[in-house]
Amino acid sequence: MIALPPHLQVHDDRFLDLVHPMSRLDRITSGLTWAEGPVWFGDHACLLFSDIPSQRILRWSPEGGVSIFRTPSGFNNGNTRDRQGRLVSCRHGTRDVVRTEHDGALTVLARDHEGARLNSPNDVVVSSDGAIWFTDPTYGIISNFEGYRAPAELAARHVFRIAPESGAVAPVVSDFAQPNGLAFSADETRLYIAESGSSHDASVPSVIRQFDVAGATLRDAGIFATLDCGLPDGLRVDLDGNVWSSAGDGVHCFAPDGTLLGKILVPEIVANVCFGGENGRSLFITATTSVYRIFVDAEGAEPWTRSRAI
Repeated sequence: MIALPPHLQVHDDRFLDLVHPMSRLDRITSGLTWAEGPVWFGDHACLLFSDIPSQRILRWSPEGGVSIFRTPSGFNNGNTRDRQGRLVSCRHGTRDVVRTEHDGALTVLARDHEGARLNSPNDVVVSSDGAIWFTDPTYGIISNFEGYRAPAELAARHVFRIAPESGAVAPVVSDFAQPNGLAFSADETRLYIAESGSSHDASVPSVIRQFDVAGATLRDAGIFATLDCGLPDGLRVDLDGNVWSSAGDGVHCFAPDGTLLGKILVPEIVANVCFGGENGRSLFITATTSVYRIFVDAEGAEPWTRSRAI
């Protein structure tokens, strides 16, 4: 049997079907302040990601390396794509969710709820019906490091849904201490949401919660998994239902039943992950000052991670 490299930790033999023992953990760029929000653009063969405090969205490609995509970015954090291939982003500084049109113009999709400004939209996903779901913790308003210090105007830290037809912004979950990363299963019957409130309150459990999806509403299905190191931030789901979550010591991979299969150990605190690459089987990892890449035998549930075109 091939000896495991130091960056792989197996907790269940099924993990060996997902990450080959010869898979290298490559640092593809460094020198960042706080790397976040990775999203793969297969039709352009590039990765976009945020460097939040530096107010930059950066672009990486195998041929061209790293370049500036947008600056200033408004303390941009999470990114995703809609079914038309457009970039959808969360901005802490402007406290909004914004879409980049094909011509480069920006359209603000959400900035307030019932007359009160949003806290600081953090992460975002788009379902196949065009609805946009995003988390709204207070990380961008509790200091000037990744936003602008300001009092919260909302009574809770909601998870919101933007209706595809009307654009109406409505809360779907309101009992998180700090809702963070979120990801749908491939069939969109389940939504996973990270609870990262332990960042400022040790009494908050470091858990990923799961919700059954019924149209525009969510039903709490309990705790999916508890992290044993650090807290969950960004996460993704693969086609087989495995959940890949950021953690304090790297990336934790959980089976659909919540069993910890294994870890990809990373020498920096991981903020987020996404699938992509030429064959859709690279896992990109944003980790504090760096971005890493590793080959995995899994494909992301998001459709653009499996093809060069939407």
